[in-house]
Amino acid sequence: MGKSIVQIIDYGAGNIASVANMIDYVGGIPVVVSSPDKLKCGVKILLPGVGAFDHGMTCLGEGGWLPVLEECVQEKATLTLGICLGMQLMCRGSEEGQLGGLGWIDAFARKFIFPPDSKFKVPHMGWNQVMHCQPDALVCNDPKIDQRFYFVHSYYVNCVREEDVILVCQHGHKFVAGFRRDNIWGLQFHPEKSHKFGMEVFRRFLEV
Repeated sequence: MGKSIVQIIDYGAGNIASVANMIDYVGGIPVVVSSPDKLKCGVKILLPGVGAFDHGMTCLGEGGWLPVLEECVQEKATLTLGICLGMQLMCRGSEEGQLGGLGWIDAFARKFIFPPDSKFKVPHMGWNQVMHCQPDALVCNDPKIDQRFYFVHSYYVNCVREEDVILVCQHGHKFVAGFRRDNIWGLQFHPEKSHKFGMEVFRRFLEV
C-alpha cells in the first residue's frame, strides 16, 4: 500500500511548512498546492489557517479557490481537514469579520468574552485537554487517555447541530474543539504543534 497524499492549500493565510513537515514525519506525502488549477479532487485536502477570518476568505476568493473547493469538497466528497482558522472558514461566518464563510458546516465563530478580572484570557493560548462527544476515526476514542493539544485562538466555533461535534474543550466555558460532517473535519487546535497527540491525528487522517 502506497503512502497517502495530502494536498495542503497554500492560499496566503496558512502555516504551511510545519504542517507539511509533520505529515511527512508521520509517513504521508505532503503536496503544497499554490494554485487552484493544481488541486485534485479525490485526493485528501488540508485547509490550514492563521490570522483574521475576512483575510482568509478574501485570500480564498481572490485566489480563485472557491469554485474548485466547492467542486472537490461538496460535489465530489473529497476528504478534507481544516485547522484553526481553516476550521472557522468552513463555517457560515464569524463575529470577527463581515464576509460569509464557506458554509460547509452549520456553525458560526464567536469571540471569547470574559470580565476584566477573569482568570481566563483571550486569546486562548497553550495546552488544553479535549473531551470526546462521539467516536470518530480522526481521534483516539479511549476516555482513559488524557489528550492535550495546543491552541491559539480568540474565536471559537458554535455548531448548530450537536451531531457534528466530535470534540469539546473548556476555556471559561465549553467550546467545539473538533467537528465532522460526512467528508469534512475541522479542528480548532494545532495538531502540527501538539507533539504525540497531533502526530496521531495526522496518522489517522492518512489512514481514513
